[in-house]
Amino acid sequence: MFKRILTFLLVSILLQSCGIFASPFAPTVAPIITPTPSPSIVPPTPTETLPPTETAAPAPMINRVLIVSFDGLRPDAIAEANMVNVLALMQSGAHTLTARTIDPSITLPSHSSMLVGVCPAKHIVRWNQYVPQNGFAIGTDIFDLAHMAGLRTVMVVGKEKLRQVTEPTSTDFFEFVDDTDKIDDPYRIEQLATQQISQGFSLMFVHFPNGDIVGHDEGWMSREQLKTYAKDDASLGLILDALKSKDMYNSTLIIITSDHGGHDTTHGEDIPDDMTIPWIVSGPGILPIPLTTQVHTMDTAATAAFALGLPLPPEWDGVPVYEAFGLPIAVPGSVDC
Repeated sequence: MFKRILTFLLVSILLQSCGIFASPFAPTVAPIITPTPSPSIVPPTPTETLPPTETAAPAPMINRVLIVSFDGLRPDAIAEANMVNVLALMQSGAHTLTARTIDPSITLPSHSSMLVGVCPAKHIVRWNQYVPQNGFAIGTDIFDLAHMAGLRTVMVVGKEKLRQVTEPTSTDFFEFVDDTDKIDDPYRIEQLATQQISQGFSLMFVHFPNGDIVGHDEGWMSREQLKTYAKDDASLGLILDALKSKDMYNSTLIIITSDHGGHDTTHGEDIPDDMTIPWIVSGPGILPIPLTTQVHTMDTAATAAFALGLPLPPEWDGVPVYEAFGLPIAVPGSVDC
């Protein structure tokens, strides 16, 4: 019996080696599985804390906007007058020395376009004196928008005619210091502004008039005008110090600009000396860069509205200067007026 079994096994092995018991069907090819390499770093247990990832920190919130206009300030006067506070804001923020104002480049129409966000053809302010019977600039201005949103608005100016930029109902505080009468006023621009900082604000417009006044008397870029701008810059420094002392500086967007330039002892012509103005923005989320955008004075209102999260009226000619925030440049941009 044992011999028969042994013989059978030997015969079976011999036949298998000859392929007699091979399967008539093609073998199924199993998919090739590539093994996943073991991670070089062992995942942390639930109790471990991952190290922080290097990402861009979000921009701090903008709680308020301060717009400062140096009346008659040509861009080349900033360095010539050694306006140290303005120069520091240029260094820390986005800026251009080739922004453009409106034609005619005169104070009340220019400030109206700056703060109403439209060309003179829309706001209809063609006069340049305080004429109460003419009413106010037509259109929804930046103070209207802020006040309707429940924000506290302030205007501290050096010429009474700027009252006609916006209605009294849109400003929680308005005061002017008229230096044109040559009478020494007990209040100064910076004193009124710092008082309002203590009370808190969301939108403040500060206007320094004296550079323009001296320019008409002594000439643009004269030694006397440059000294005046240096003095106004020192007043700006006091305002900035007040913001810092109230722990408000780092959450304030600051825009520095002008209504027009000048030549000889006048302005108002469609020439570069009169039409070219500085435009500087500094504060939370602003890149420290020279701007390539062609900025127009109407963009001031639009940029302030954007920073405060306010809707932009569709009729506005100005657009926010998005480049300063590191955002794509608006196409089309604002246009010459």
